[in-house]
Amino acid sequence: MVISKEDAPVKVLAHKAKAAAAAMASTPDNMRISALANIACQIRKNKQEILQANQKDVAAAKDLVKNGAISQSMADRLHMDEFKLEAVCTGIEQIAALGDPVGKVDLARELDHDLQLFRITCPIGVVGVIFEARPDALPQIAALCLRSANAVILKGGAEAENSNRALFACIKKAATESGLPGDALVLLSSRSEVAELLQAHQYVDLIIPRGSSALVKHIQENTDIPVLGHAEGICHIYVDEAADLDKANRIICDAKAQYPAACNSVETVLVHKNVAAAFLPILAGSLSKLHVKIRCDSKTAKHLNPNFTFELMSPEQWSTEYGDLVLAIKTVDDLDEAIAHINEHGSNHTEAMITENLPSFDKFFAQVNSAGIFLNASTRFADGFRYGFGAEVGISTGKMHPRGPVGIEGLVTYKYKLVGKGQIVADYVGKDAKAFLHKNI
Repeated sequence: MVISKEDAPVKVLAHKAKAAAAAMASTPDNMRISALANIACQIRKNKQEILQANQKDVAAAKDLVKNGAISQSMADRLHMDEFKLEAVCTGIEQIAALGDPVGKVDLARELDHDLQLFRITCPIGVVGVIFEARPDALPQIAALCLRSANAVILKGGAEAENSNRALFACIKKAATESGLPGDALVLLSSRSEVAELLQAHQYVDLIIPRGSSALVKHIQENTDIPVLGHAEGICHIYVDEAADLDKANRIICDAKAQYPAACNSVETVLVHKNVAAAFLPILAGSLSKLHVKIRCDSKTAKHLNPNFTFELMSPEQWSTEYGDLVLAIKTVDDLDEAIAHINEHGSNHTEAMITENLPSFDKFFAQVNSAGIFLNASTRFADGFRYGFGAEVGISTGKMHPRGPVGIEGLVTYKYKLVGKGQIVADYVGKDAKAFLHKNI
């Protein structure tokens, strides 16, 4: 059961989570594996209750959309069904099957005889995750944090409150029955608690926001806790002059229409001028059948059927994330212009190039500043589950570790362990200083 704010203010919960994180750091791997197996079992066992709770959220979201409280794309992310729940459970089981990320030695060095240095992976500690809409994110995030021996404080959007409570109840029950500390799992319930969480810097080690750019920017600007996240998902696909056009058409339609609300859906397509005349009418026809609205520049408009409905773009619109059945299209002179456009207007999330010219793709890969660079594949593949991470706790578009979809490897850091036999620094300085061996072992 979730502890109310009146019973336990957020900082008290965070303080307890910090203590639980210390206990989590020494939990044996088989205990965490068992906990994740039990979580998947509990979700399957209670799927009807979870889906009923989700139906309440979906029904309430219709009024929220009408009132302008949430967008249609956010409402779309709320929906869960048996297939999505089963995918969640499969993802949790995949996370359980991954190797233990904690306690790995990734550096072993002999500084001198009987003086050995080791770098060993360890949990981050207390991870606060604030997410909007998608209730299936909650069990994925919790599973990743528990597998990497972290404590987690979760705050989902009010629009998914019923779903989140039902899922969290399964997770908490399964984890504690498996022997994990109960205080390592916390679910917050009100917006005011987010502000308190953001001030709990002495207890919370990392904040991961998942949601709108407004949410991420608000969190980044209102906390001293390190924040891992991406503000926007403005993904591009560049159709090169050496592209297979049938392949390009199929990939673009998937990247835009398969799930337009996702942050890895394509928002802008760039088309080389040498294939624009042949390709754009085909693409426009396919997009029309999928009810995708086109916004484009004047060069692109020249190649569209006069009876085709489209909207001309203004320069500032190229940096727009739609999250909907809307696609911006621009005709470019060459690869260099495509790269420059992406680096100027993109969000460093995921970009794709459609081409049969591998040297051109190598240049694209080297010069585009995004976390994911794909060749002849949909941007929708940028996902922790599809990468084999089991799930993802979020997407990071910064250049520091971790980057891209963040799985369990992104939820551990490391400590240095130095093992000696009474050595002191004074012996290694001055006229008669001993020399270091610096030998990898």
